[in-house]
Amino acid sequence: MDNKKYKDIIFEVLKQDDRLWNKEKTELNKRLLFDLVDKYDETIINLLYQREEIRNKFFVNIKDVYVFKTSDFKFFIEENKLFNTYTKFANKIGLSDGTDFIKERNEVVLNFPFKDCILEGGQTTEEGEDVYFEYEEEKTKTVNGVQVTEPAGFKEKRAKRKEIFFNEILAEDEIDRLLDEKALVNWKRYTKNGVEEVKEIKRDENGLIRENLIIKGNNLLALHTLKSQFAGKVKLIYIDPPYNTGSDSFAYNDKFNHSTWLVFMKNRLEVAKELLHDEGAIFISINHIELGYLLVLLDEIFGRKNKLPIVTLRVGTTASYRSINVCPVNVTEYVVGYSKTEKFKPNTIYRATGYSEDYSHIIVNFEDNPENWRLKALTDIVHEKNGCRNWLEYKNKVGVNWKRKRFEEMEQIAFENKERVVSLNTLQKPSEKIKKVIEKSKENRGKVFVVDRTEKDPIYCYNGRTLAFFSSKFKEVEGELVPAEVLTNLWTDISFLGIGPEGGITLENGKKPEYLLKTIIELVTNEGDIVLDYHLGSGTTAAVAHKMNRQYIGIEQLDYQENDSVVRLKNVINGDETGISGYEDVKWQGGGEFIYCELAKWNEKAKEEILKCKTLDALKELFVDLCDKYYLDYNVKVNEFKNKIIEDEKFKALSLEEQKRMFLAMLDLNQLYVQKSEMEDKKYGISEEDQRLTRMFYGEV
Repeated sequence: MDNKKYKDIIFEVLKQDDRLWNKEKTELNKRLLFDLVDKYDETIINLLYQREEIRNKFFVNIKDVYVFKTSDFKFFIEENKLFNTYTKFANKIGLSDGTDFIKERNEVVLNFPFKDCILEGGQTTEEGEDVYFEYEEEKTKTVNGVQVTEPAGFKEKRAKRKEIFFNEILAEDEIDRLLDEKALVNWKRYTKNGVEEVKEIKRDENGLIRENLIIKGNNLLALHTLKSQFAGKVKLIYIDPPYNTGSDSFAYNDKFNHSTWLVFMKNRLEVAKELLHDEGAIFISINHIELGYLLVLLDEIFGRKNKLPIVTLRVGTTASYRSINVCPVNVTEYVVGYSKTEKFKPNTIYRATGYSEDYSHIIVNFEDNPENWRLKALTDIVHEKNGCRNWLEYKNKVGVNWKRKRFEEMEQIAFENKERVVSLNTLQKPSEKIKKVIEKSKENRGKVFVVDRTEKDPIYCYNGRTLAFFSSKFKEVEGELVPAEVLTNLWTDISFLGIGPEGGITLENGKKPEYLLKTIIELVTNEGDIVLDYHLGSGTTAAVAHKMNRQYIGIEQLDYQENDSVVRLKNVINGDETGISGYEDVKWQGGGEFIYCELAKWNEKAKEEILKCKTLDALKELFVDLCDKYYLDYNVKVNEFKNKIIEDEKFKALSLEEQKRMFLAMLDLNQLYVQKSEMEDKKYGISEEDQRLTRMFYGEV
């Protein structure tokens, strides 16, 4: 019997096992078939044994016991291409080894080219199970009268997944070099005098790099590149990542779906944590769409005990486009913060509050002993000043705006007499000693009682309440002494309107006010501390850090052209007057410098060339260069791809976007950028000077 007839018979037999086929029974899952055969699956072995032609060819009779010739059967399947090779491309895009998609195997899923993720976390099955292996000794069993021997070795085991987010994985052997240190090229130093050569990289006495850095390239790989020099050194990380709204205006590779967005975030947050100082913290801007899930992810990475209060921002008004939304109108966004450890101690920040009517009384004889103080309501003083005996006469005299007018007059009196204007408070959790005095003051109304305290201001009790002086509310805020209160987690004083001109660049969506970054940087850092933003965008974080005399590192992969962070920082160096520049505690006049460099591209260049293609013919023309010049994944069968897949009618029927995805999937992801260890290879074209500066960056010279 010729091979074609055997092939038809096997095909017919295997059709009886639904596990092996897609719903239409047009595609055989060869990988699953081989797994089942290797495990001597009872159903498969029985089906094959029952058919005489198959039994005669692939079973051997040894003393009346039939032994299945596993290797011969698999070899026959491989050689005769029993599986369907082409129809898969009509509905899916992925890397195939000639039989099935790599992502359909148990051990690996590749989905990196468009999503920039390393999806780690245990191998998975479609049923949401973890796959692991245990060693088992050799054992023999009988299947339908046939004695088969299972060799010793590691056997696949499965258990229900514990991970709820991540259903795709890039296996460890696929990322063996992806996260290695990269070569850095195109070094430039930007100063007030213009662009200069980088001759040295400044370090402090401890060997820590003391340069402001802007790095262009994939932020995940750049973060890993920074590890050897900055692990445990960064005081603040702030990021404004894509919000996963489905319409993010950031030109990221994909509008990330929910699970992949979380993994995209997870990969970067894990290495970001390594860069943080033990007394440092990370702050992330986000809206309501992914807020809850991001918090769970951050709990896992940083620990729930290190969660900081969630900051609520008012970013819009009902007069804006948001007013077309269903009520209630969404006008808020959030800033989520986590410290690295419990050692984090934020700086105390105050915000101007203005006058509050809580400060309602004045001590008319402040120079006397406190026991003789007499208090008078500010409202009574205002009424008397205007020739009125009570509020009703004042209302009739002033008219409709009488409350506003009275408030303004009270405010003026309070500011002019802040040392003697007081509020009447209810003290929270007073000591037993103070409690007794408070009770005594209730019984002796109109009289002030004093409780002296060691090394603390006295407590003044009056009519069962305690006195708080308006003067104690005054703090220096942005160089001015004003009534203020300690910063809360509701930030309504930060305007998102009119920030377009800040920094001399424009970003239609996603741009954050400099004042927001000023607040966060003040909260976490002091002068000289390192600030990192690995979603730098238009450069707000770096610009504010520069003006506030913090060292900064910015990472950005995208090219914003005239609105790029480099353009903005050049404006800052030249004395940018927008944003926080005019604040009393900043008074920005220009100056400073920063270094710019890039991760040396390799397969990343190929990605860019693929994405530029406008037609399938252009992709075909590029194919030769891809094979000759760049690194392809080891699973790619070049000739089969070139001679069969590209010319296949079903491949031609795919959209150009899907065809590009197919080409992208051929690239070896470990070679997107040039490894530092290989930068001397002449094929990469990295100059001697760039090599020298790369070695200097890594502290090797």
